[in-house]
Amino acid sequence: MNYELFIAKRIVASKEHKNSISSPIIKIAIVAITLGIAIMLISVSVSAGFQQKIRAKIAGFKGHIQITNYDNNNSDVSTVPLDLNQDFYPTFKNISGIKKVQPYINKGGILRTPTDFQGIIFKGVNSDYDFSFFQEFLVEGRLPNYDQKRNREVLISKSIVNSLQLKLNDTLQAWFESSTSTGFKMRKPVVVGIYDTGFEEFDNAIIVGDLKEVQRINKWKDNEVGGFEIMIDDFDELKEKGDQVYSSIGTTLNATTITDNYPAIFEWVKLFDNNVWFIIAIMVIIAGINMITALLVLILERVQMVGILKTLGSSNREIQKVFLYNASYLIVRGLIWGNIIGLGLLLIQKFFKIIELNPETYYVSTVPVNINLFHILMLNIGTLVLCLVMLLVPSMIVSKIHPSKSIKFS
Repeated sequence: MNYELFIAKRIVASKEHKNSISSPIIKIAIVAITLGIAIMLISVSVSAGFQQKIRAKIAGFKGHIQITNYDNNNSDVSTVPLDLNQDFYPTFKNISGIKKVQPYINKGGILRTPTDFQGIIFKGVNSDYDFSFFQEFLVEGRLPNYDQKRNREVLISKSIVNSLQLKLNDTLQAWFESSTSTGFKMRKPVVVGIYDTGFEEFDNAIIVGDLKEVQRINKWKDNEVGGFEIMIDDFDELKEKGDQVYSSIGTTLNATTITDNYPAIFEWVKLFDNNVWFIIAIMVIIAGINMITALLVLILERVQMVGILKTLGSSNREIQKVFLYNASYLIVRGLIWGNIIGLGLLLIQKFFKIIELNPETYYVSTVPVNINLFHILMLNIGTLVLCLVMLLVPSMIVSKIHPSKSIKFS
């Protein structure tokens, strides 16, 4: 009996169908699978890319978790100092998954040129600061040198440079409100590096310099800072780590996560997941419907063969497996081509950045791509399984075919 079923598989899978009615329908089904998996791969990878990039950019500017004095009222500007000498600095000894703890002071100010001015936030950091984020987006110049006795060097964004018509090595006029008088204090930082993250909300405001300069402006002591930024290893553990940090610090301190500080941005990012699930559902349904049509046509074209197999003693289940086996072969063909097309387009975008975006709207300048092997495997396996499950019911039409009638069928 196995021999007859083997012959049946060969007949159903043979190239004879190229000249039959089922040929164009089978091709359409394969194309539907191909386009479906390609679109799903692109949707998932682009969505993951957007989320990864936006999270990384906000964390690069603000850290994953911020520890400040309660009296700061979650303000971007540091108004009330806290002591640098904390149990959790430079490392949290009782919390795992903490990558970096770094102090900072934010000071609001104004940059002035002979023809224009712009409000800025001067972010003062020390030599412990992790500059890998700004190094990645550095487009001109270098990072500030913290080995010198007095460091007046700053990083400034390309958008501020363009707005105020500045250039590398320019000496700026920065005015800051004095905490001890009614006037303003002027400082002359030097531009040694220009960065461009494409995140206009932060690029238009933040310049990075020496923490000691802000301490001098505020008349703070050497051990007084505005707060601490905490970088964690896994963003998915952000809420858990945020709660642990909050429980570990003093009662006069507050710990907030970037999702707490920027809820609107992260709510917008979450919408990507809803869109992706909707696209996946639509693509699977379309691919499944096309495969159902192709399977029904294949069965109807092989009615006589089904009748012969039943006459030889094959069960409905065995014959059903023959058609499902060949349907799975067609699905796999579509998946292979879909992966080639989808991954090919993603790799082109990843390395050549062909499709550009407006950073004021999307916070990134090009469409980001995050190719995840696990996502690729799950999409392929899920599509194959769901399509085969959808084919179980239409394949049962085999049981309705009677040998005596089907052999005469032509």
